[in-house]
Amino acid sequence: MEEITKHINDTNASFRHVGAGDAKNTDLFLDNEHYELFRNSGEQITVRFDKTNLTQAILFIASILPRKFDHSAIHEVIYYSNNFVFDQLAILDAIFKVDGLSTNTFTQIWNARKDVPQKNGKIDTRFYFNGLLQDVQYTNSKGETKRTKFTIRNYFAGGYSNLHIQKAADGIFDIRIDNVTEPYNDGKEDGYEEVSSTPSFDITKTLQQIYYGAPGTGKSHAVKTETEAWEERGRVVRTTFHPDSDYSTFVGAYKPTTESVQRYDIYNKPMTRDGVPVMEQIITYEFVEQAFLQAYIDAWKNRDEPEFLIIEEINRGNCAQIFGDLFQLLDRGDDGYSEYAIRADRDLQKHLSKAFEDVEIADYPNIKTGKELLLPSNLYVRATMNTSDQSLFPIDSAFKRRWDWKYVPISKGNDNGKELNWMIDVDGGLYDWWTFVRTINKHVFDTTNSEDKQLGFFFCKAKDNIISAETFVCKVIFYLWNDVFKDFGFDDKIFDDNEDNENTKLSFDKFYMAYGNVNEGKIKMFLENLGMMPIEEYSEEVDDESENSNGKTIPKYSINGSSEQFSTPNAVRYIIENYAKQNENISVDEMIQLWNGIAERNNLLVPTWQPSPNDNQPFANKRRVKIEWGNSIAWLIMGWTEALFRKFIQNVKQKLDISIERIN
Repeated sequence: MEEITKHINDTNASFRHVGAGDAKNTDLFLDNEHYELFRNSGEQITVRFDKTNLTQAILFIASILPRKFDHSAIHEVIYYSNNFVFDQLAILDAIFKVDGLSTNTFTQIWNARKDVPQKNGKIDTRFYFNGLLQDVQYTNSKGETKRTKFTIRNYFAGGYSNLHIQKAADGIFDIRIDNVTEPYNDGKEDGYEEVSSTPSFDITKTLQQIYYGAPGTGKSHAVKTETEAWEERGRVVRTTFHPDSDYSTFVGAYKPTTESVQRYDIYNKPMTRDGVPVMEQIITYEFVEQAFLQAYIDAWKNRDEPEFLIIEEINRGNCAQIFGDLFQLLDRGDDGYSEYAIRADRDLQKHLSKAFEDVEIADYPNIKTGKELLLPSNLYVRATMNTSDQSLFPIDSAFKRRWDWKYVPISKGNDNGKELNWMIDVDGGLYDWWTFVRTINKHVFDTTNSEDKQLGFFFCKAKDNIISAETFVCKVIFYLWNDVFKDFGFDDKIFDDNEDNENTKLSFDKFYMAYGNVNEGKIKMFLENLGMMPIEEYSEEVDDESENSNGKTIPKYSINGSSEQFSTPNAVRYIIENYAKQNENISVDEMIQLWNGIAERNNLLVPTWQPSPNDNQPFANKRRVKIEWGNSIAWLIMGWTEALFRKFIQNVKQKLDISIERIN
């Protein structure tokens, strides 16, 4: 009879105490090579365990204690003891009972699925089994009645266990575990294995942390990066503080709701119409959980995974009013739990006792009954704070000292380790965004003597690496005029309006023309006041000129010792076109991947041209260059900073051994 035999190579022998949650130790995966064994078995299979076999397995586990500590907040080292053996045998004895009578076997139904869709859109083609957990009530070595969860995975010793699954004549799958004294060590996964999709998490991370810095520095992004894997597992609760936030909107409160009920006549008889009961809507009140309580309950229900409570803009609300007596819970001990519990009011107690009705919290009985509130060690709180808004609701020192603070500095943005090279699109030219940020921040600091009002790289968002003139005005200019310089005056020369020799100052209204269109000429003037010049664009005319219309010298380059000289964009075009002609069989995707990697840009070479909002302007057409080779086409998109082009030259020399020399 066909049988699966696999040893468990990637598990450990860690053991959960009875207060642990249910999330782990619940799943099994089986490779496709065992398809025939489970063919036509349906979405549920019945498995059968033998008492003698499991007894031997748990005694073997006890013999290799202490078990490995797996760095979970819940798992713990358990040393050999008579009480441990007694308790495990008592659990087995309770499992192997039918109507109060002992039996040698018991069956369990597992959910069996195949081709399970994943969150990334892919299909997991393995067999997936869950439903392994089973409630058990037993009497421990102290004579106390306890509840726990039985799972076959508690009987696996990593590297020592050999698992057998055999289909019997009655269609039930018999489960047997053998063990060896010398551990398996073949250095590979073994098909039938304990697979955990749980992402890793460093439990030494600070429990309560506020990310702070100037607007646009990426504080929220930093929090998202830290918690992203856990958000996919439903372990993140997010809220935003604002001036109207209070205790009830943060924790929860009774709120009115409607309920459909049977209507009765004056004789207290149910009313019907055509045999159908007549219903009416009545107003009732029920306790509605808010962000804190949602995270709190989830954390206690599953203490072997981290739970995150994220508070955006924490200083935009009155923290003393919002947290109330929860403030005391922020004092954490070395074990990660609150040092001081607080008493729950009657309404909250009633709600919590119902929420924890089916949850085992043996080590904290007052938590289960809802009498007390206590933050568990797996509840992490993250918050963000803009330094530019810190005056909205000042945070007192007592509150501050209960948090760890992480400053997020102003730095150039990146995407998965690649620098972002955003441009401001103004009046036919492209201006480097990062250069602008650094330049304007110097003026902000010199004027305000503070970093609080400075701009971060992500102060506004680019589309396809371009910040439009309209976005620049309504986001950046508006902020500078109304939130930064308004209180300090506009005496700086960067605010001069020299048009028509008026010798006046730029005002915010001058950045708009009739009908609400932005005045790109004024934006250009402001940028030039800052000393910024547009980045060189592709132009047929510049190849024959040594200076452009602004008097700026255009650098020329010789490629592989050529007598012909090329400007920056034409040098790029020449190099890429030559390479394409010499490698006509290269695919479009390979071409794009190669040159975007060399340029360290994700938009240098694209398969198709996507028009910009300003594509009706002549300069927009200068940004695109068609590259043709064989039967293939790609589009070269221009726009360079000096730093980008220097990096391009360096990479071309190193990776393709092409010589590029600057002439002037």
